[in-house]
Amino acid sequence: MAIDHDRLFKELLQTFFEEFVLLFFPDMHEHIDFNHLSFLSEELFTDVTAGEKYRVDLLAKTKFKGEDGWIIVHVENQAYIQSSFPERMFLYFSRLFEKYRAPIIPIAVFSYDAIRDEPSSFTLSFPFGDVLDFRFFHVELPKQNWRQFIRTDNPVAAALLSKMGYTESERVELKKQFLRMLVRLELDEAKQRLLIGFFETYVKLSDEEEQRLRSEVEQMETKEKERVLELIISYEQRGKIQGREEGRKEGAAQEKRHIAKRMLRKGFDAQTIHELTGLSVAEIEEMKQGGSK
Repeated sequence: MAIDHDRLFKELLQTFFEEFVLLFFPDMHEHIDFNHLSFLSEELFTDVTAGEKYRVDLLAKTKFKGEDGWIIVHVENQAYIQSSFPERMFLYFSRLFEKYRAPIIPIAVFSYDAIRDEPSSFTLSFPFGDVLDFRFFHVELPKQNWRQFIRTDNPVAAALLSKMGYTESERVELKKQFLRMLVRLELDEAKQRLLIGFFETYVKLSDEEEQRLRSEVEQMETKEKERVLELIISYEQRGKIQGREEGRKEGAAQEKRHIAKRMLRKGFDAQTIHELTGLSVAEIEEMKQGGSK
């Protein structure tokens, strides 16, 4: 199953937006008043030339400290290499400015695994003069040394350890330090679950690695060891329950599809099948076109 990178990053940054800005842009954080923070609906832009549609990842509306006017912070997660990305950031910027007529702070988060020097500007110039020099703030996660973040009590840092630069041999230590950060943060269950879900999407240990992790946790001081083990056991149990629930849901969905196929063979129309099974008309029509065997 493909990973929905944009959804994961959006959930993380919406939940911990101030912590994200503080972690990577402390100078910016000093000027922003987060008491007025709200999130705007997604913006969908069409690139007529390329024939593609793009959806802005995250738009935050807030104010500068001591000022009345609104500002817009646009955060874009880039999960794949795209040579035209700086141009796309400029197009987003210009269209957002056209719509909101407010200061726009553009931020790009490069989260793919490759380490490369990403440009953070889009320019237009001629031999006789410069026309445009657009720049955006950026974070290149693979270039970050994860060990430099494990002492910070920042939930965004904890989650993003999973996308920073680490070697295969460091995976067990990486998760151990993530769990230690989680214990120190003392978040509520929903936020804890969000961070664990994000981390484990990108760092899934093998059974052997999990055993090594347990052994290393056993070497910790008693109080910390107990809390980390409690965290591991709690989420292992929840994972088993979730797996059983997903299995039951899939079984029920398969049964509905079998019923729909039998009804198609007997000549029932898609709307009637939809009303009786709850399957979408589009899915039923697809079954019909593909044959109801």
